Amino acid sequence: MTPPLSRTRARTEADVRIDLAAAYRLAALAGWDDTIYTHLSATVPGETGVYLINEFGLGFDEVCASGLVKVDVHGRVVDGTGRRVNPSGFAIHGAIHAGRPDVECVIHLHAPWGVALAMLPGGLQPTTQWAMRLHGRLGRHAYEGLALGADEQRRLVARLGTLDGLILENHGTLTVGRSVAEAHMLMHILERAAQAQLRAMSAGGGHVVAASAELAELTCRQWIGDGTEWDGDAEWPALLRRVDRLSPGFRD
Repeated sequence: MTPPLSRTRARTEADVRIDLAAAYRLAALAGWDDTIYTHLSATVPGETGVYLINEFGLGFDEVCASGLVKVDVHGRVVDGTGRRVNPSGFAIHGAIHAGRPDVECVIHLHAPWGVALAMLPGGLQPTTQWAMRLHGRLGRHAYEGLALGADEQRRLVARLGTLDGLILENHGTLTVGRSVAEAHMLMHILERAAQAQLRAMSAGGGHVVAASAELAELTCRQWIGDGTEWDGDAEWPALLRRVDRLSPGFRD
């Protein structure tokens, strides 16, 4: 399978701005937002160590491409606009962008089902196809309070390693992607898997049917395939059309 047209040319800053603004709007439409908190961030093509993030104080449904702010890995505004960002909120994002130069986008949420999953000691189980896509691809990071100092940042990045995301215990979830589309779809898959598992556990008194580790590993390999198609490649055009219909203005 050949990569989609969106990956046959170099990404531009305009491309990333539109995709990231769309991802914010999609998160709002899905009910993943937490008033003005949590963040989605993305690298700026051609500007090493510079990232895009939302202006602090805006709801996810208010984010647009031109309003995204350029920051460095410490969350300091570097585009001369003087707009506010949440440096403490960017502590997670800055550490991961610095430690994972292969990823374009980092998404950290306090979405309802993901937060509930983060309370379970067993984490995500291979109970659905969604969960099997992430089998062996999620790390865990223990809750250490609101502060995120340099030592915790190093632990967080180490626990992520080369994986697709983290369960942040008692806190929320995080996914990374080589594109904004990939990070979004992995979060969509994680939130759906968490919802299905928790509903089944509630209905079944905690007992659920889970696939074997071997079958879950096979399903994950089948889903990923030869790596030429990323999660989000096929879905992103339709998702952009959805945002155009339901939350217009994000491209501005």
